Amino acid sequence: MKIRELTLHTTLIDAQKKFYGEKLGLQVVHSNEKEIAFKLGKTILKFIKTAKSKPYHFAFNIPSNKVTAALEWLKERVEIQKDGDFEIVDFPAWNAESIYFYDADKNILEFIARKNLDNHNSEPFNSEDLLEISEIGIATNEFKEKFDFLISEVGAPKFGGGKEVFSALGSETGLFILIDLNRKDWFPTNDKAFAADFVAKIELGGKPKTIQFKNEKLNLT
Repeated sequence: MKIRELTLHTTLIDAQKKFYGEKLGLQVVHSNEKEIAFKLGKTILKFIKTAKSKPYHFAFNIPSNKVTAALEWLKERVEIQKDGDFEIVDFPAWNAESIYFYDADKNILEFIARKNLDNHNSEPFNSEDLLEISEIGIATNEFKEKFDFLISEVGAPKFGGGKEVFSALGSETGLFILIDLNRKDWFPTNDKAFAADFVAKIELGGKPKTIQFKNEKLNLT
């Protein structure tokens, strides 16, 4: 699975423009007073200005060999959100390492280096190493309903986790991270998770699909 485009909401569109465009160095492909879109790799990250928004948890893939270089690059730009004393979090079951930080709207953003992917390179780390949007979190009161929908209607295979509190569905190039918001907070900050609306344009099995999460409902459009 691949996430081709992800649309999120923000109350701070100007601050997000500066954060992603200036701090992270992403290319702006579209911008006006109501929305802004950035390009990273073959994916698009879009923010739409709204009167209210809820925080998200999402991730970007980076080259498999560059997590240490990414950490040093990020520490010049943001405050790292640690897991205890660890700035780099190891996920041996996924053969991956991650770094976490907040964007301008206090969304939890993750850089993840997945060792199973053949995407390493030897150049110094820079914004070109933000390869793709690889995860979007879905926090819900109705875990089983959303789990069943993603499996049966969307066709996203189960990648990791269980079937009650936390599950990852999709593949290493695109995952829905599903959690029960009443039983789990967002890792590693322990921020309260909220059902935050989004639209994800994905590619699965060679076919484009659009997934909308709105008012706690998942729809395939």
